[in-house]
Amino acid sequence: MSSDRKILVTGADGFIGSHLVERLVADGKDVRAFVYYNSFSSWGWLDTLPTDIKRHLDIFAGDIRDPYGVKEAMKGCETVFHLAALIGIPYSYHSPDTYIDTNVKGTLNVVQAARELNVRKVVHTSTSEVYGTAQYVPINEDHPIVGQSPYSASKIGADQIANSFYMSFETPVAVARPFNTYGPRQSARAVIPTIISQLANGKRKIQLGDITPTRDFNFVADTVSGFCAIAESTESIGETINIGSGHEISIGDLVVLIAEIMNVEVEIETDGTRIRPEQSEVMRLLACNEKADKILSWTPNYRGREGLRHGLAETIKWFSQPTNLAAYKSDIYNV
Repeated sequence: MSSDRKILVTGADGFIGSHLVERLVADGKDVRAFVYYNSFSSWGWLDTLPTDIKRHLDIFAGDIRDPYGVKEAMKGCETVFHLAALIGIPYSYHSPDTYIDTNVKGTLNVVQAARELNVRKVVHTSTSEVYGTAQYVPINEDHPIVGQSPYSASKIGADQIANSFYMSFETPVAVARPFNTYGPRQSARAVIPTIISQLANGKRKIQLGDITPTRDFNFVADTVSGFCAIAESTESIGETINIGSGHEISIGDLVVLIAEIMNVEVEIETDGTRIRPEQSEVMRLLACNEKADKILSWTPNYRGREGLRHGLAETIKWFSQPTNLAAYKSDIYNV
């Protein structure tokens, strides 16, 4: 990524997006941050970044569902990181239409504008949820795609739209497929912030759904470095690339590990409202990173159980700061 033209980050106000913006600015890049327009003039998590980062940002407030705004935001940009999306799985059960508009149509707006403006590279964000429950492990990029929730189905549609523009028009698109990213600033709709925020608020009986599924948790710094490596690589164009830790842990064992790091006793209570419909639950995810290593020379820094422990310790430290913890409503189920 050269520094003479802007880099656009959609979803810059979100969890991964804000970390990516912070990394790009620290690397001396010229960043335009696409944030969701709202009447509060909020820039989401970007509002919490240090002043020396924020003063270098070119903020564009808009809506990814608006093709005009997306194209305006993209003018003068050579690289686009497309992260804007609706991500909550439970919310997709009762409001699937919004996921199609945001995730599928939003992605169409991005790649269509990129095609018209001759953008050098689009890094489109996928998700490991598109694989469904692992049919074999580790999961490589050739694994079958199964939409087990409206959310994952919308992301499959978005991925296919992105890939179709490469196949049809040679639009320079690469698909980053991160596994379960975690770290500071993550929404409480995800399981790690749910566990940590409840424990940090003094609860010792915590509410969770099914604790038997396994996940491949990837620390946000590794996800961001994977995104940057994809953007830098000419070989990534037209490719879908997994970004994961290569380590698997059940939700139940994850709770034990977090409680151990926080030095607390914990009891798990099953909350039926947090359990996905039986056929919709993804029971197992474990990433194969061979392609990322081969094409990008990318491997995670936070690898294995010790890498997970280190990443969790950093996450717990952030959540344990009173100002940060106050932003989370740990006493309710965040759909």
